[in-house]
Amino acid sequence: MNAMHIDTLDLNLLRLFDAVYRARSVSRAAEALGITQPAASHGLTRLRLLLKDALFTRAPGGVAPTPRAERLAVAVRSALATLQHALDEPDRFDPAASSQRFRIHMSDIGESRFLPALMARLGELAPGVQIETWPLAPAEIAPALDNGRIDFAFGFLPEVKDTQRALLLKDRYIVLLREGHPFAQRKRSGAALLEAMRRLEFVAVRTHADTLRILQLLKLEDRLRLTTEHFMVLPAIVRATDLAVVMPRNIARGFAQEGGYAIVEPAFPLRDFSVSLHWSRRFEGDPANRWLRQVIRELFAEG
Repeated sequence: MNAMHIDTLDLNLLRLFDAVYRARSVSRAAEALGITQPAASHGLTRLRLLLKDALFTRAPGGVAPTPRAERLAVAVRSALATLQHALDEPDRFDPAASSQRFRIHMSDIGESRFLPALMARLGELAPGVQIETWPLAPAEIAPALDNGRIDFAFGFLPEVKDTQRALLLKDRYIVLLREGHPFAQRKRSGAALLEAMRRLEFVAVRTHADTLRILQLLKLEDRLRLTTEHFMVLPAIVRATDLAVVMPRNIARGFAQEGGYAIVEPAFPLRDFSVSLHWSRRFEGDPANRWLRQVIRELFAEG
């Protein structure tokens, strides 16, 4: 005998079968499903023809399952429960019990700014959750968000288009010097301060293109004495030398609080920028994604 192909089966017929099996009554099953008794009887007839079995026979007070229906009932109930669980899943995420791993694009300076507070908060709310940082080239970020390679991207990322985003904070680039640097001793502002910067020598980071662009716009490329790969080595270099670095004020203030540094704020071009959290529209409704971005916004969003 040829087996029935699943493509010929309507899911609603399985729901009807399960309801009749549970209620042992076509009328009570119809009432539970919110359909009329004739509609339930018609659906049951269709299923009997597809399966070539009576499925239910008349019994006192209702109907009784056939041996085929008894065997089928366990599989149908399990399949419906699995499907319902999958449909319910988008509404549930238990951070306290989760061991999910989130991958986040961050620069080294972003790691310094955001990870300490984020990990402390996750330790309170979701001790099993794992974070992995994945620094990517700007052109890779949006595709990586869409295909799930990364979950979020932090930073000033004007090249990243077509993502969901939330503004976290506004910042500006400043000049960080060692404490006691002769340049920081004299008060200047406006054009005089910009002109005086021509006497400074700079250290810069290859991967932070905006700081290099600022030096180029000010025609200070010939004053660049050191180019490094990572931002976090710069404070130690600045503290030990007369070199200056263009860097975000938010980060520089953290170094200055520890002592040994001075901050100068010239009105140079491109100095103002915004740090945002980016994610993909594909994962807008994902419960884990929604939960973590809410935690991040609560921690870092200004205002």
